[in-house]
Amino acid sequence: MIGGFLGAGKTTAVAKLAQRLTERGLKVGLITNDQGRELVDTQMLRAKGFATEEIPGGCFCCRFNSLVEAADRLTTASQPDVFIAEPVGSCTDLVATVTYPLRRIYGDHFTIAPVSVLVDPVRAARVLGLESGGNFSEKVIYIYKKQLEEADIIVINKLDLLGPERVDQLHAGLAAQFPRATVLSASARAGTNLDAWYSRLERDVHGMSPTMEVDYDVYADGEALLGWLNATVELEATTAFDTERVLTELARDIQDRLRVQHAEVAHLKMTYSPAEALAGEIAAVNLVRNDFVPELSLKLPEPSKRGQLIINLRAENAPEALAQTVRDAIRTVQELTPTLVAQLHHLEHFRPGRPTPTHRDQLPAAN
Repeated sequence: MIGGFLGAGKTTAVAKLAQRLTERGLKVGLITNDQGRELVDTQMLRAKGFATEEIPGGCFCCRFNSLVEAADRLTTASQPDVFIAEPVGSCTDLVATVTYPLRRIYGDHFTIAPVSVLVDPVRAARVLGLESGGNFSEKVIYIYKKQLEEADIIVINKLDLLGPERVDQLHAGLAAQFPRATVLSASARAGTNLDAWYSRLERDVHGMSPTMEVDYDVYADGEALLGWLNATVELEATTAFDTERVLTELARDIQDRLRVQHAEVAHLKMTYSPAEALAGEIAAVNLVRNDFVPELSLKLPEPSKRGQLIINLRAENAPEALAQTVRDAIRTVQELTPTLVAQLHHLEHFRPGRPTPTHRDQLPAAN
């Protein structure tokens, strides 16, 4: 499992690891997970050609049987040597609710690697009190820190965002607060310093340690503070439009509206799949903090006239406010591109329900 809070860069890291394993002759099956449906992560990984199963509607801990069934489907379809599972970014307590039950029930079938937790360095520095800036409320931070507490490996991702001195400071802060974890630093996007981390995942097996204590009331309250929105929009224009400009303008408009509402963005992800492009060609934009610049991580080689836009937005705000924000932003972008028509085909917005694990092993499995 490769975990971490919303916006930590998990999907990019998963894709890089899957590519590394594939180049070594191993078959890889990917399992994505979310509270809702229509996931940008799933589309991005499938666009790269990886066999991917999606588990919507709850965390791995609450959809344990679905996790096993997804692994079974991948086994039937492609017989992977390795599964890489990316849990929901607001989920914690994965060792007690997923790793230990897997070992206890299916220990003859799976060898489980150490649990990795990625962090966005700027967000992590703010959560640890090392730097000032926009942050989440106390109960959301509780989930963030619990993710780090159960990690075998903490990876400071996006290494290129900080200078060496700030990276060293964050490394020391994480090591002091979470001493049982190995702290590494890397940049999944740039492909920097990944070997030490990936080598451990390929070589080591998850160890045995006491189950961490989790206050599920605080955990549930923290998740309930986060608004979740997934939307699918059909875009069509009489003349080809610049997808980079449209996606960037839409992300900036959503960002500006949320700033006014004092709503802290956890992650905004959007992908655009043009109808006229080859399979696997998509554009993608990411926003991981209120004060971050929307980043176009995937670009299309030429303009498009028609295609599908998927929007995944997670922020500490009321879901109804997120829905109105997205509707208003889409309307504004249409006005800036008069030939463009946007039709909203799917929209879901909600707060995650209380986590109720299928299993929760209080002690490590004996085998």
